Amino acid sequence: MPQLSKKGYELPQSAIRKLVPFADEAKARGIHVYHLNIGQPDIATPKGALDALAHAEIGVLSYSPSAGMLSFRDKLCEYYHRFGIEVNPNQIIVTNGGSEAIQFAFTVCFNPGDEIIIPEPYYTNYNAFAKLCGAVIKTISSDIHSGFELPPIEEFEKVITPKTKAIMICNPNNPTGYLYSEEELKKVAEIVKKYDLFLFADEVYREFCYDGYKHFSIMQLEGLDNNVVLFDSSSKRYSACGARVGCMVTRNPEVYSIAMRLAQARLSPPTLGQIFSEAAIDTPTEYFEGVGNEYLSRRDLVVEYINKIPGCFCAKPKGAFYTVIELPIDDSDRFCKWLLTDFSYEGATVMLAPATGFYVDPEKGRHQARLSYCLNLDDLRNALKCLEEALKVYPGRI
Repeated sequence: MPQLSKKGYELPQSAIRKLVPFADEAKARGIHVYHLNIGQPDIATPKGALDALAHAEIGVLSYSPSAGMLSFRDKLCEYYHRFGIEVNPNQIIVTNGGSEAIQFAFTVCFNPGDEIIIPEPYYTNYNAFAKLCGAVIKTISSDIHSGFELPPIEEFEKVITPKTKAIMICNPNNPTGYLYSEEELKKVAEIVKKYDLFLFADEVYREFCYDGYKHFSIMQLEGLDNNVVLFDSSSKRYSACGARVGCMVTRNPEVYSIAMRLAQARLSPPTLGQIFSEAAIDTPTEYFEGVGNEYLSRRDLVVEYINKIPGCFCAKPKGAFYTVIELPIDDSDRFCKWLLTDFSYEGATVMLAPATGFYVDPEKGRHQARLSYCLNLDDLRNALKCLEEALKVYPGRI
């Protein structure tokens, strides 16, 4: 067999999906698996957007323009305007999900050996995207007991080197649910200006902010038009992960121009997904109010329940629908696998994402797991009961 690439072997497994084979085996044994590992909403997809897709008059299902359909990009400009973000269609590239948007930006902006600073824990797939282009992730640690708030800005300067090229945030954050404030982002902006760095932001959970908190976008920061690149997606906003439509937004004409070469090389984003996503922008605000209230109820259930389990801790997320929980266990990888291979309670078990994959140093996540509260309240309550019972009998409890 010919030898595979070194880069291929260096790519990490997804902390969110690597235990799927064990979950499949559990299901084959008749065990019901509550999936708290993945951000797959069970919220109904907006009917108006589905109807627009169903009634689309398509004679030939053709390629779209490489940057995405102009009508969709125009509609995205209307969407961003609602949030005080002013862009034009020629500053938006529609992508195959938000992941491709990140890959585009990393490929365009990084040379091998360039460094990107990310607060940790961070979304596990950023690591794979960085390795694909030879970039190196440098982290600053946030603490679960402060709710994963942004570390002091001095911590950023401690890890800046001549190779530092960018800072990246996810806001609201996956996996922690933390919502960065306008004040925090303005402090980050000062560092970006001082060292002339790129500032990347994954803002796919913009609509999901709780307790009266409001989202502030990096696109609203002043004086950073050539530094800022935004990543976005239809997946979570409209409970439409299968649409596979995202976008990269930047006012930097050179970043846009080079990214368009990648967009042309992969031909086009999905036409059907764009038809759906364009219509979804007209989803009534009542939809998001209902969804927000539902996720708020789920969050409150998780926080209250986890903090009542001896040895466990859960901060209160301000946004998204994830939280990182602290558990009295020896090894989160071992524990999360054990839940699927050796444990069940009343015919069911729970699947979590071990937090080791959300840190550069896996040791920092050995006693933590990411929990997604995308299940309805009854299923979520049953899943948390499974977790509580599992911790009573897990042989590696500490």
